[in-house]
Amino acid sequence: MKNFEDHPTVQWWRNRTADQSPVLATPLNADSLRELCLQAGADDVGFVEIDRPEIADQHADILAAFPKTKTLISFVCRMNQENVRAPLRSIANTEFHSSGADIDRVGRSIVETLTKIGIRALNPSVAFPQEMDRFPGKVWIVSYKPVAVAAGLGHMGLHRNVIHPKFGNFISLGAVLIEAEITAYNYPINYNPCIDCKLCVAACPVGAIASDGHFNFSACYTHNYRELMGGFTDWAETIAGSKSARDYREKFSAAESASMWQSLSFKANYKAAYCMAACPAGEDVIAPFLSDRQGFVRDVVKPLQDKTETIYVIPGSDAETYVARRFPNKMVKLVSNGIRPVSIEGFLFGLPLLFQRNQSEGLNAVYHFTFTGSECCQATITIQNKTLQVQTGHNGKADLAVTADTKTWIGFLCKEQNIIWALIRRKIMIQGSIKFLQAFGKCFPS
Repeated sequence: MKNFEDHPTVQWWRNRTADQSPVLATPLNADSLRELCLQAGADDVGFVEIDRPEIADQHADILAAFPKTKTLISFVCRMNQENVRAPLRSIANTEFHSSGADIDRVGRSIVETLTKIGIRALNPSVAFPQEMDRFPGKVWIVSYKPVAVAAGLGHMGLHRNVIHPKFGNFISLGAVLIEAEITAYNYPINYNPCIDCKLCVAACPVGAIASDGHFNFSACYTHNYRELMGGFTDWAETIAGSKSARDYREKFSAAESASMWQSLSFKANYKAAYCMAACPAGEDVIAPFLSDRQGFVRDVVKPLQDKTETIYVIPGSDAETYVARRFPNKMVKLVSNGIRPVSIEGFLFGLPLLFQRNQSEGLNAVYHFTFTGSECCQATITIQNKTLQVQTGHNGKADLAVTADTKTWIGFLCKEQNIIWALIRRKIMIQGSIKFLQAFGKCFPS
């Protein structure tokens, strides 16, 4: 075998002159980097250092994907607002998909240009494909919204979308991770472009957005993501559980089957995003709203509210009650959102996302959970005044104490274990009235 040092490529690298070697000791010029990103197709851009406190919770995930990361380039691409506002899902979804493709193209172009000048960089996927082997946990690498806020590209509105001060919420977000520091970083803007008009509250078909700032993740996810991830899981399991084609057709209409086929064959379609459509915030967007508010509501919001459509909700959820009361013209369909925890960590993480505050009305209780077996941990869950708090360890005096074998508890949550049989076998033990356990379950319908 030849000496490694004699290989032509090794010798080439060893013999490079100093001016041919990439030099990263000097930070990149921020103005030049910004111009590079704009030329690649971004409509606005900002820079965030990896150690920024606002993105500390993403630090490990980002470095796992690209250990050399020193700076995050956050950028936006504009969307065509009238397309997003169209009640017809084909128009709005084509805009979402096209804008997402723009983000991936711009990110790749930035990386390509930086690589040519010796700067290592990586652009994560803007949406799908993602790390689905982690589902139902965190399947994405970068949480683009907090990065965009940290980079001065806007603030989160009442509807939980980033509102750019100029473009409004009609933007797609992207990021590039680079190994270099830069000469200047960006910071959050000093005001929120959200004008608190509450039109997103009025337009949301499932009541996920409350005027007091509360957000019902479960309601939004169950309907809007019906043909993605958990919704697909529920659909597939319904097929598996159907006794015949006729039995299946009693559960799903031909239109629903065709819509699922379309999502599987082309790209997954979102069912709503009406909160984005109704938002009038942003310098380039606000004129029609300020000029004629009633006309804006008539032309933009009412068509979404009046649209006859199927709304997917979890049985016993706040959304089920809301749709029936607020939108009698829309058909409610009871489904599962397919979210089932596979670990105790996932169970505890998911509680705030699945909590139905109106179903908890009148309940004021403290729960102590002790998990044994494959995952050993303790947790305190407090439900009072229609709020939820999850804490590590046992805190305060419990109204109900639950000790459960991990595997059995996860099986119970997935409806694969019978709670009565688990109690008899002492795989699950409770201290306190079982009514508290029943009330707890009502807050997290599945």
